[in-house]
Parts: sequence; C-alpha cells; structure tokens
Amino acid sequence: MNQQQRLAIFDRLAETIPDPTTELVYGTPFELLIAVVLSAQATDKGVNKATAKLFPAANTPEAILALGLEGLKEYIKTIGLFNSKANNIMMLCRQLLDKHEGRVPSTRAELEALAGVGRKTANVILNTAFGQPTIAVDTHIFRVANRTGIALGKTVLEVERKLEKFTPVKHKKNAHHLLILHGRYTCVARKPKCDQCVIAELCEFNRKIL
Repeated sequence: MNQQQRLAIFDRLAETIPDPTTELVYGTPFELLIAVVLSAQATDKGVNKATAKLFPAANTPEAILALGLEGLKEYIKTIGLFNSKANNIMMLCRQLLDKHEGRVPSTRAELEALAGVGRKTANVILNTAFGQPTIAVDTHIFRVANRTGIALGKTVLEVERKLEKFTPVKHKKNAHHLLILHGRYTCVARKPKCDQCVIAELCEFNRKIL
C-alpha cells in the first residue's frame, strides 16, 4: 500500500467519523486515566457503568485513597480483574500525590512509571487528554491495520511504529480513534461489514478468506 492510498483511507474515515473520540466517559485527565486503567480486558460500556457511580463519590487521588482498597473494590467489582486493578489504582493515586502534586503527568516516561500504566494506556492518555499524536494499538487497531494493509505487523509495537511512520500528518492526532471506531463497528473481528465499508475498494483485505 502506498501513501496515496493511506491518505485516501484516512480521508474517508475522517469524513465518515467527523468527531472521533473515546467512548469512555470522563471529565478530567485523572478520570480518563482511571477509566483507561479499568478498561484493560473490559468493555468501555462496562467501565462507564462502574465510573458513573465511582466518579461522583471519588474523582481525585485523595478521594479514591480515602475510600480505601475495599471501598474502591465495591465500585469496580463488576469489571474484570478488579482486584489487581484496585491495587494498581491505589498505588497510582499515591504516586500522583507524592510525585506530581495530584496531577496526571503529560510525558510517556512519567505515565509509564505509574502503577498499572503500560505503553498502550500512556498512549491513550497522551492522545486523548493532552492532544499528542500518539496511537495506542489495541485489538481493534491491530486488526484494522493488518487487515486493510495500512500498517502490517506481527506485534503491537511493530504496528504502532508503522502507523507512526505511515499515518498522514493531518490525521495523526485522530488516527487512534478513527481506527478504533472503524474496527469496533465496521471492520469487526468475525464478519467484517465490507458491504457497508467506506474504504472497501481501497482495502487490501482478501474477502475470499471469509
């Protein structure tokens, strides 16, 4: 696939999805950070149900620490891996207070030093909270990048590097959410909706394997 094709693909996705953003509900960078940590191996819908109750009760590092570990677990117990996530969130809140005056840092190194925050989570925060042109490769983006031919790679990091290299500059800030939303609703895992896809004729997916 050449750059002209990639530009055409992103142009069409941007036209079809004019306001690409996360489906996690949040009001502050801290709320987003907690929601993203909770979203690992969980659905955005499930996280939003939990945070709709958690955030009115506690939406700052101090307030979550005041809940205590067991108190926090009560709010997030419907989410997968809630025990380990609760432990990480408590440590993360303490780190934010001890090292960052309670604020969410805006650099990758500082974010990845927080408990429960890996490269993907850091990329989401940098992009969504701070407007940086990072691309967090989740299962949707990994699938869409390989299936369409935009960025072929056998590992998440390889796909991320290629997307950073090949994504047209004007689409870099929104590429993360454009690809996720396209993968979540059109280029789905089991039976992609090629007949409804705006980039079908630009895509390199071999429909014969369906």
